[in-house]
Amino acid sequence: MAMKYAVRFIWAFFVLSCTESTETRVQRYLIQGNEMVTLRNVEEAERYYKEAIKLDSCFADAWNNLGTLYYSLRKYDEALECYNRALGCKPGYSEAYLNRANAAYEVKEYYLALSDLDKVEKVKPDTVAVHFSRGLVLTKLRKFDEAITSFQKARVLDPKNVEINVNLGTLHYYKKQYDTAQLIFTEILRLQPDEPNTFNALGMMAIDQQKYEEARTWITKALEIRPADAYFLNNRAYLELMTGDLEKAREDIDNSISNDPYNGWAYRNKGIYYLKTKQYEHAIRLLKRAEAMDPFIDEVYIYLAEAYLQVKDYTNACSAFKKAQEKGEDGNTTMKPCK
Repeated sequence: MAMKYAVRFIWAFFVLSCTESTETRVQRYLIQGNEMVTLRNVEEAERYYKEAIKLDSCFADAWNNLGTLYYSLRKYDEALECYNRALGCKPGYSEAYLNRANAAYEVKEYYLALSDLDKVEKVKPDTVAVHFSRGLVLTKLRKFDEAITSFQKARVLDPKNVEINVNLGTLHYYKKQYDTAQLIFTEILRLQPDEPNTFNALGMMAIDQQKYEEARTWITKALEIRPADAYFLNNRAYLELMTGDLEKAREDIDNSISNDPYNGWAYRNKGIYYLKTKQYEHAIRLLKRAEAMDPFIDEVYIYLAEAYLQVKDYTNACSAFKKAQEKGEDGNTTMKPCK
C-alpha cells in the first residue's frame, strides 16, 4: 500500500518580552525544536523539545512533536509513549490522536488506531487523513470492503490525490477484481502518465495473473523512474522468482533489504529464494521473520508449509498449511491435506 499521510508537528509563534516567563521559554524551546526539525538536526530538535518538557512536564505540544520526531526515526514505541503523555495532559487533542493512530498502525495495534481515528472524526469529520489512515488500518485487518469505503470518502475530500486512487486500485487487485483495478490505474495514468506506484501496482497485478512479460514491462517502467526503490526492486525479484531467474532475484532482494531493512515482503521473497534453492532451514528462518514483521504478508504460510515438509517437520508443516488455508493462500506446495 502507498505511504499514509505524515504525522504532524505542531508549530507555534510568540513575541519575546524583556523578561521571559516560563510560558515564553517553553514556547521558545518548541519553536527552536521545530527549526531543528526543518534543518534535519534530529539531536538538537530532541534536546529542545526535552528542555521544554523540563520546564513544563505537561506541555502537550512538545510531547506531540517529540513523538512525531521519534516516529520519523521509526522509534514507534517511544512515539506512542509521547502521544500518550500529550493526550494525558490535553484530553481531546485531535492532532495527537491522529498521530497516535499512525504510530499504533506501525506497531500493529490496529484497534487502538481505529479508536483514535474515530475520536478525530467526531470533531473533524472532513479530515482526509482520518479516512486515508483508516483505509490503511482496515486493509491490514483484511477488511477490504470497509477499506474501500474509507478511501472513497478520502477521495471525495481530495479527488486529485494519487495515493488514494493507487490504494483503491490495489484493494480491488487484492480482491481479484482485476477489471475494476485496471480502470482505476488507467485513469491515474491518464492524468499522471509517469506515476511509478501505478506502474508497480499494474506489474504486481500482472504477476498475479501470470502475465509475466507484461509484469516485467510495468515494473521496469517503475524502476526507470525510481531505480533504488526498495519495493519496486523487491517486486522485480518476486517476478524473477516466478520465472526462474533465481540469482538475479537474490541480487534484487539483497538490494531491496539494503535500501529498506523494514520491508517484510523482501524477507518473504528471500525465504522463497532459499526454498527454491533447497536451503530449507534458511527458508524457514526468513519466512518466519517475514511473518513476525507483518502478518498481512501473503503466501508466507504456504511456502513455510513446503519448507517444513522438506525437512520432515510434519507437525509444523501441517500447522502452517492450515494457516495458509485460513488466509486463502494458493501458492504451490506438495503438501497433502492435514488430518
